[in-house]
Formats: sequence, C-alpha cells, structure tokens
Amino acid sequence: MSFMHVSKDGEIATVALSRGKVNALNEPMVEELTKSFEDLAIDNAVRSIIFTGSGKFFSFGFDVPEFLSYPKNDFIKYLEKFTNLYTYVFHFPKPIVAALNGHTIAGGCMLATACDFRLMVTGKAKISLNEITFGSAVLAGSVEMLKYCVGSRNAQSILYSGAMYSAEEALQLGLVDQVSSEDALKEDARKVAQEFAQKDSSAFRCTKHLLRKPAAEEMIKREKDAILEFVDIWYSEQMWENLKAIKIY
Repeated sequence: MSFMHVSKDGEIATVALSRGKVNALNEPMVEELTKSFEDLAIDNAVRSIIFTGSGKFFSFGFDVPEFLSYPKNDFIKYLEKFTNLYTYVFHFPKPIVAALNGHTIAGGCMLATACDFRLMVTGKAKISLNEITFGSAVLAGSVEMLKYCVGSRNAQSILYSGAMYSAEEALQLGLVDQVSSEDALKEDARKVAQEFAQKDSSAFRCTKHLLRKPAAEEMIKREKDAILEFVDIWYSEQMWENLKAIKIY
C-alpha cells in the first residue's frame, strides 16, 4: 500500500503524503518516503522537488496509537529510520520546497525544517514542535535543524512553549519562509521550485553542503544518545498515560 504520491512535471517532482486524514507517520511510510527521495536523488531529469501533503494536514507527526503496540527495541529501530530520513532530507543534493498545505505538527514539523524552503497556507493551519506539551522529548537532529532555520533563541522559545503557530506567526519566527493562500499554495510552491531548478545543480549541491555540514555533523554525532533518551521518556509511566489519550481521526 502506498502512503504517498510521486509525480513529475518537467524538471520538478512532487512528493505528496497521503495516509488517512492526518498523514500520520508510521514505519512503512517512513521507509517509502526514504526510497522515494533516494530514487529522486539519482533521477537526472529532476532538478527540484516539492514536498507536500493531502487534505488539511501536511502531517500530524507520529502515529502514536500504532506505536503504543511497539516493543521498546522496535521503536528504537523506527526512530533510527525516521532520524535517518530527516538527516538525508536535510542534506539532500537537490532543492526541496515544503508546501505546507495544513497542520504541520511534531514529526511533520521536523520533516518540514529539513527542507530548503517552506511555504505555509494561511487560515486555521498550525505548525508546532509541541512535544513538551504532552511530556515527550525531541530528537537531537530536530533541535539542530530548528536552530538552523530560526536561530538558537527562537528555537528555545518554540521548544519550551510547544506553541501552535499560525502561518503568519511562523513567518515572523523564521519557521516558514513564505505565506500563501490555500488557492495559491500549489502555484507559489512551483514558482519557488522552478527558481531553484534554474540554479546550476553542482553549485547548489556544493553550497548547500557547505551551509549545512556543521549542523548535519552535529545531528549525526548526538542522535544515537538522543534516541535512547527519547525512548526512556516515551516508555515512562506518566508519558504512557499521556500517549494513550492521544487520538488520531
């Protein structure tokens, strides 16, 4: 079963999440996303990628009810796959434009911050790294990517508060780069992707590597220990009660 759609229009590819109403992330979806990006990396016809969702959600984040059935060791393996995915996206050799079509929460926000450019719809949609509000930690890579996007001071505010930000509020923080109406998002994202596609691919790849290498090295260095700490908190008694209260519709 496919949890996303990959389409190509000229030199621009679109990866669209499509799993239920909220595009909650589970292990097969992360595996499929990884394979899709790996395929696009070696597709010489593709010079730029739009990463988006379906419906009113870009992504809710982890499919918490599904992971409640995971033994600890299996959940660690999933987190390794997920962190490997966002690390790969973070220093992907081609430009990735995130077209945030709706709510972009927790793990969904982590994937968005891994991209090169983020557009978000106005209206009711919110973006958040809200883990602290239900007692969860975050991951080392997610912190480094957030700091890369918004700076250390704003990253602290975002993570400590767990606040849900509108597109306009996120723009002020640097969490997104552009705000679009629902009707204009697709075309606006294509314009940005087209501008990226016109850059010399070798020059872009080299520049991106130079810009992101320090953060990527820090992500890789700290991630293993961060995953183990994340799991210890996730499986704590209080956290487990909080997780059981989370519903996905």
